[in-house]
Amino acid sequence: MNLRDRIGVDLGQRNKIEDGLAAAVQHGIKYLDLKIDVAPNAIETLTAERVKGIRDTCDAHGIHVGIHTMSAVNMAEYAPDVRDGVERYLITHMDACKRLGGEWMVIHAGYHFTSDVKLRMEAGVERIKRLADYAEKIDLTLLFENMNWEPDDAEVHYLAHNVEETRYYFDRLDSPKLRWAFTANHAHIVEDGVDAFLEAFDIKRCDEVRLADCWRNGKEEHLRPGEGDFDFPYLFRRLDELGFQGHYMNAFGTLQDMIEGREKLAELGEAVA
Repeated sequence: MNLRDRIGVDLGQRNKIEDGLAAAVQHGIKYLDLKIDVAPNAIETLTAERVKGIRDTCDAHGIHVGIHTMSAVNMAEYAPDVRDGVERYLITHMDACKRLGGEWMVIHAGYHFTSDVKLRMEAGVERIKRLADYAEKIDLTLLFENMNWEPDDAEVHYLAHNVEETRYYFDRLDSPKLRWAFTANHAHIVEDGVDAFLEAFDIKRCDEVRLADCWRNGKEEHLRPGEGDFDFPYLFRRLDELGFQGHYMNAFGTLQDMIEGREKLAELGEAVA
């Protein structure tokens, strides 16, 4: 499969799944990340009829889909009652993913409030262990995403934003159904950088590489290719050298921006092939 065919699109919350599928069919896109939290794709709108239509389109055109959960739902929650709601949210999304014929679900480590890092990380690891056990039972792959840095003086910080924190989870979680979604632009804005992540973790555990432009050591942005200083040709070359076999996922701008960006990224990658 050539690079262009491996680059998918994250439909986000704004695009109706069926509209995204129509665009995927038109442009030969084979991988889609879906979000099912709010209209027009809120989980309660996924009727049997709608699910059948989505699955039929995917089957007919060889389109692979997964669910991307909300990073605002705190995987590291430990407060009574709230922690139970978080777990229900994740399990329900896993079940919905399977109903849609999804092959993966992207999850996050959660976030902390500066003074409770250890407690939050411990809570997150235990929750992911339970989710991975369930994933093994229903045959669904969970993709753990490295997150973005927040300013040092921010009260809230995402966990697993650098190599050290991301390693904390992978060192403690060994389920075959827990794998990696490498968000390259998140790595680019932290001191570690892309190379440190690729050296620290086995690329054979990575199924998805998420793409957006941004500025080195900058803030969290999802820019179109060419609007920042991310070196996409280098990334593609390095991943090819490491033997990456998974798919890529555009996550920036509008649906049209990502479709156009897919062509630009494919050209950049093929130029260094």
